[in-house]
Parts: sequence; C-alpha cells; structure tokens
Amino acid sequence: MSPHIAPLPAFAALVSAGLLLNVCSAVGDGASAVARRTVSVAGGAAGSTGRPAPQPHIIRPMEIPALGPKIRARLTTANRQAVVVTGGSRNSHRATVMLYERAPVQGWRKAVGPWHARNALRGWTEDHRQGDLRSPIGVYGLTDAGGRLPDPGTRLPYEQESAFTVSGTGFEGESLEGSFDYVVAINYNRIPHTTPLDRSRPLGTAKGGGIWIHLDHGGPTHGCIALPKSRMKELLRWLDPTKKPVVVMGPETSLGK
Repeated sequence: MSPHIAPLPAFAALVSAGLLLNVCSAVGDGASAVARRTVSVAGGAAGSTGRPAPQPHIIRPMEIPALGPKIRARLTTANRQAVVVTGGSRNSHRATVMLYERAPVQGWRKAVGPWHARNALRGWTEDHRQGDLRSPIGVYGLTDAGGRLPDPGTRLPYEQESAFTVSGTGFEGESLEGSFDYVVAINYNRIPHTTPLDRSRPLGTAKGGGIWIHLDHGGPTHGCIALPKSRMKELLRWLDPTKKPVVVMGPETSLGK
C-alpha cells in the first residue's frame, strides 16, 4: 500500500462524518424552517397584519340613570323592582316617579313613567322628624298595601278597611277625603309585613312614621308621596313581592350621590 494513500477505513470514516454533518445541518435547517412556519401560522391567528385578535364584547348591566354610587350600593341583588321618586330640589313638594325593573343580564330598564307626584310641603330631609313636614330621603322596602276601596288587583298583601278614612283640608285648602282609598306603606320606621295601619315605630315616635304612597288630594303632603288615582292603581298592579320592590326617594342632588 502506498504511504501517500490513507487507509480506506479512515477515509470512509471522514466521508461518513462529512455526510453526517451535512444531514444534521439539513435537518437543523428543516427544523428551523418548520419553526419559522409555525411562528408564521401562530402569528396569522392574530390577524394578517399581526394585530391582536379582537377581544369578546363585555356587556355591562345598565344602572338607573338618576342614582349615584352611594344610593346604588343600598340596592341588593334581590331588589328587582324600584319606584324612583325624584324631587326637583330639597325644598320642592313636587316630584317625578319612574318605575324600573332589573333583568338578570341587561340590568335595570325603565318599565313605566314618568309620572307627576307630590311630596311633603317643605321638601326632603335625611333626618325625618315627627311633624317636620318633610319626606324622608332613602331606600325603603314596599311590602304592604291597603285602602278603603277593594283590592284593585295587587300582588302585595292588601287590607281593605274603613279605617283608611281621612277628612279635613290640606295645605292649599283642598279636601283630603279619599286620599287613603289606596295606599302602599313605605317601610320607613315601621315593621314590614304588617298592615299599613300598624302604629309600631321601631326607631321611636320622634322619628315619625306612617309614610305612605297614597292618592293625590291636590296639594303637598305631610311626608307621604301622592299619585293620581289611575297611577296608584297601576302601581299596585305592577308591584310584585317576589321581586323585593323598593322605593328610592329624595331630591335629585341627594339621589345622584
């Protein structure tokens, strides 16, 4: 064998090594290409321009427009009906009533209104006292109804009783007769689930009581909310005790807090 010629096994080993390196390089290049294609495909999932894919639209439940965060916080998830009584100012005895219902996903929506209403002669207060001639500001349950006339078709417990009789004249000389033909008790300083005629006062007599929604007699009230007879009948038929109805009442500036 010539000394200038490498032994075949060694030469073959070098050739094999070269081929192996070429094959690994080709596999490596192929893997990189595959990786590049994978990245490209993954990028394509976000859109051809490379922008992020659109996010799902989130539906936020609607709120009652007149109410601010502090008042909203006093409504529980159980409350699915709200009678919103909005006064024009703290000293006004005229108000507007809107009825709202809450749906599971959409949130609060207007059901009925606006209606014209009256409140106490001197307007509103956050610290109601017996005889102050102001309506209490706040959120109160509506659980009981009654009146001198027969039940017009309400789902609330209703007591027909001759004791719902009133006489005399109001602040503007108007007759009060018939004002309590239909009433809904506002759960201010009273025991819920009792007749509106119950005179129990859990906060004491100095804090007043007997605050109702009743018929409009043509003038300001002592503390109650007053609606025309047709609206009272509509309200009584609309209220549903399974929806835990509440009245939210006060001047616009207080309800918006």
